[in-house]
Amino acid sequence: MTRKQIALLLLISIGAVLVHGYHPAAEDGELYLPGIKKDLNPALYPFNSQFFMSHAHMTLFDELVAATVRLTHLPFDYVIFIWHFACIFLFLLGCWRVARICFRDERAAWGSVALVAALLTIPVAGTALYIMDQYLSPRDLSTAGIMLVLAEALQGRFVRVVIGILVIAALHPLMAVFGLALVLLLYLEERLPRPTSAEAKPLTASVLLLVPLLPFLQPVSAVYRRLLHTNDSYFLVVNWPWYEWLGIFVPLLLLWWTARYGRKHDLPKVEALSRALIVFGVVFFAAALLFCLPRLAGFALLQPMRCLHLIFIVLFIFLGGVLAETVLKSQVWRWLVLVAPLCLLMFVVQRQLFPASEHLELPGRAPRNAWVRAFDWARSHTPSDAIFALDPDYMNLPGEDEHGFRAIAERSTLASIRDNGAVSMFPALAGEWNQQVQAQQGWRNFQAPDFQRLRRDYDVTWVVLERRPIPGLVCPYENAVVMVCRLEYSGQ
Repeated sequence: MTRKQIALLLLISIGAVLVHGYHPAAEDGELYLPGIKKDLNPALYPFNSQFFMSHAHMTLFDELVAATVRLTHLPFDYVIFIWHFACIFLFLLGCWRVARICFRDERAAWGSVALVAALLTIPVAGTALYIMDQYLSPRDLSTAGIMLVLAEALQGRFVRVVIGILVIAALHPLMAVFGLALVLLLYLEERLPRPTSAEAKPLTASVLLLVPLLPFLQPVSAVYRRLLHTNDSYFLVVNWPWYEWLGIFVPLLLLWWTARYGRKHDLPKVEALSRALIVFGVVFFAAALLFCLPRLAGFALLQPMRCLHLIFIVLFIFLGGVLAETVLKSQVWRWLVLVAPLCLLMFVVQRQLFPASEHLELPGRAPRNAWVRAFDWARSHTPSDAIFALDPDYMNLPGEDEHGFRAIAERSTLASIRDNGAVSMFPALAGEWNQQVQAQQGWRNFQAPDFQRLRRDYDVTWVVLERRPIPGLVCPYENAVVMVCRLEYSGQ
């Protein structure tokens, strides 16, 4: 790329952050930030760290980010933001490279980047994923890596592909499986004669995908089975509402159309990658249906429908390229008519998702969210070995905006409902998680004796509560919404 192209890509990346927002400790940021912080300070989180360290132990992501903090000596929050921005830039760079290889016209590549950047936080069907998150996660870094690897695969540079897949596997093993599967299917599509490949590809892909995953199969408990079948579980595709199934088949139909477009306009890479993605989606969908069987429930943690993540990304690359070639062309006003409304829509949606918070929760900026202010106080005014309890569904309370207590306060807590994500991936945690969540049932009606029970059973020393009068509690911090209270052991 030229300096001018790099500068333009940087501007688009900045625009993407401005549109989609930045919330470092929101949603799954609660899962990833504590692992980095514990790597930097092992004394943190002496209780219940298994609910986030189980993920951290599987990757080198937390060690990589923590090493950056140590090497640069920059404040933690600034390093996290720089990494987040770098993920977006590298991801868009990968999209630009894929589009530049697939289309002859450079304008098509910029159409691809513009469309993808405008839709970064669009939901990916029923997978509980965005294309990119509003916070730093290993999935975002690995997604950027997959797009760069895909560009190398399209150019036949398979030594680089192998190296790239190995690096991605160290950051996010499941994403590496998806990336490897797509590269293998693309290779089969391009190298084998079409009749032979059409017959061999689905079977070959099934074997290649399922055999390496057999070691992950493990017996599951009754608690884990109930968790998989809850209404908000996205692990079993049969639990998805009907409209989420449109997100499975409509993209595959659009890829069939892009394959025909590629053949008609002599764009062989568009055709080959579209056909590979169709097989990719069909194989993983078949696996998802298979894993709904009770005896194969242990495979559900592999989340095969997250293949849609890569399908959505490449589909938007193709659609953006086709629009740039056939509709937008060199007319600036046409680009504005397409991109500006999309950006405005995505901005409005993000503001609705985080109504009580700043759109950009940048480092050094005082938080507006009342819950985050309480969490900040807890970090500064309680001992590092303190054990907290909160409403087990606190991240879904009005005005909380899904901010994670562990990630902000740097303190241990009892298990929350949000920890079911870790339980879904690591069934061995199910019993302990269920016991702690059940111990907090009826939280909103708890009085001093109920908190003393948590103090006695789990050594809880502090609680964070929605503001309300509770006789017998000492609460050194209060704001208009939240109070932080200390539990004194009564000896009863």
